[in-house]
Amino acid sequence: MGIEVGGKSMQFLRHGHLPVPDALDCLEPPRFLVPHLPPLSATAMMDVSELGESARYLRQGYQDLMKVHTVPWDGRKRVWVPDEQDAYVEAEIKSEATGGRVNVETKDQKMLLVREAELQPMNPPRFDVLEDMAMMTHLNEAAVLHNLRQRYARWMIYTYSGLFCVTINPYKWLPVYTASVVAAYKGKRRSEAPPHIYAVADNAYNDMLRNRENQSMLIT
Repeated sequence: MGIEVGGKSMQFLRHGHLPVPDALDCLEPPRFLVPHLPPLSATAMMDVSELGESARYLRQGYQDLMKVHTVPWDGRKRVWVPDEQDAYVEAEIKSEATGGRVNVETKDQKMLLVREAELQPMNPPRFDVLEDMAMMTHLNEAAVLHNLRQRYARWMIYTYSGLFCVTINPYKWLPVYTASVVAAYKGKRRSEAPPHIYAVADNAYNDMLRNRENQSMLIT
């Protein structure tokens, strides 16, 4: 017993009704409509080797970042408290007092009695040296200053905050404006590469070409 498929005869076994192996060659694999997916390179992170010697000024090395992100931390007690000299300092809540005040111990082991309303919650260490501060769990003044201070201490002067690119003047020349850095940022999505003014400019240029609309950047 058999049937014709595509002009070819297909014989069936008498028991089990399975096609004979030779007859399978006439069958075409099923075709499905597959949605268009971006190439892997469109969603992959930039290979920092493209940045050459500039890499250390733009993105924290993986091993060093892991050391920062794995510091033991108790989120229930760690807070920021106002400080006249440093704006905010890290502290640990020790006990509650009367009148909406709490006893805290600062990182340099000073005991303070502060109003609870003045405390600002601290982010876990995994948010330290963050490239985009919009990703913070607690986005407050103390957390922003802390992150910018951490990055500046590593000479990483560019940091994103949502749609904004925050830049701190290093008062020295940094090798982050070379031809290789320009080439590395060309055609990259903002999420793929470390924060840089080149990324802002390249994204504006690509949006102009893609949408055929004027673009503007506000620098303050």
